[in-house]
Amino acid sequence: MSGKRWLWLCLMLVSLSLAVAGCGGEKKDAAGNGGPQGKVMIYTSIYPDIIESVKPAVKKAFGALDVQWFQGGTEKVMTKLSGEIQANKIAADLIMVADPSYYLTLKERKLLFPYASPNNKDVTQAKDADGAWTAVRISNMIIAYNTAKVSAADAPKTWKDLLDPKWQGKIAMPNPLLSGTAYVAAGALSDKYGWEYFENLKKNGLKVEEGNSAIQNKLLTGEYLVAIILEENILKLASKGEPLKVVYPEDGVVMIPSPIAIFNSSQNKEAAKTMVDWWLSKEGQQAIVKGWMHSVRDDVEPPKGAPALKTFADKAVKVDWVKLATENEKIKEMFRSKVLE
Repeated sequence: MSGKRWLWLCLMLVSLSLAVAGCGGEKKDAAGNGGPQGKVMIYTSIYPDIIESVKPAVKKAFGALDVQWFQGGTEKVMTKLSGEIQANKIAADLIMVADPSYYLTLKERKLLFPYASPNNKDVTQAKDADGAWTAVRISNMIIAYNTAKVSAADAPKTWKDLLDPKWQGKIAMPNPLLSGTAYVAAGALSDKYGWEYFENLKKNGLKVEEGNSAIQNKLLTGEYLVAIILEENILKLASKGEPLKVVYPEDGVVMIPSPIAIFNSSQNKEAAKTMVDWWLSKEGQQAIVKGWMHSVRDDVEPPKGAPALKTFADKAVKVDWVKLATENEKIKEMFRSKVLE
């Protein structure tokens, strides 16, 4: 072959390889940014203000991805999904709700896509053995009190202290029929102390509100002196100087390692997997902590004003997640009959 012909052939091969590279490889968005594209829908019970606070970080990490959110309490999300599952038209790609037992049900019905993120190795909290779900945030049901009305010495130290007559008519909790975290608390505490515990709370004037937010507001005004409530609600207000304080009960916090999972029906699984990776990364977990929830990683500091998870995790109230999943209606009916009627 002549030198000129050899040179021409080499130039053709180089041109062809460049053309192929231009057609393949990682997709770019209009601005030339790499990463997943299309749309991802997240169904979540994370509070709206927390979603707004993480949107800039999500936008920075996924500039080409249209991330959409449906937000509601856990029960509201479950109700929406129930209709979609029945119609075989699940709109969500990802789910992030508070009640871990619900994920057991979704997995049993083969609705979850197994995905073990590379970041799972850094997650020290609950993980499904098959990768169907992974804990992404830790929420805690605790006791809180109004420091302007109750002294630290008089404040309850245990769950049973809430039965003291001095709290008569001044105690509240969220409705387990509407709140996923309250449902977990009702199931765990009824297992620990029996349903008579809730019967006695009712005798002591327990008020049941729709959710944690309604309780925090009435706790602030002094309408309630003490409450069973989410830690994150109280930490956020306390950081703003409001007279509220968290009690980590000596007989155990109700820890709720809420998961993230991908639906089998997702039309954008690659983007969904990348999103899971981000939430479980150190950056994603720092966003969780800014929302006053605890990280599922040991290398991320706890929320401001909260102790490290390891200081109370060992004596947390035992939760039977399988029972919560399989006896959902029975547990709710027990609460309804013992407390609401």
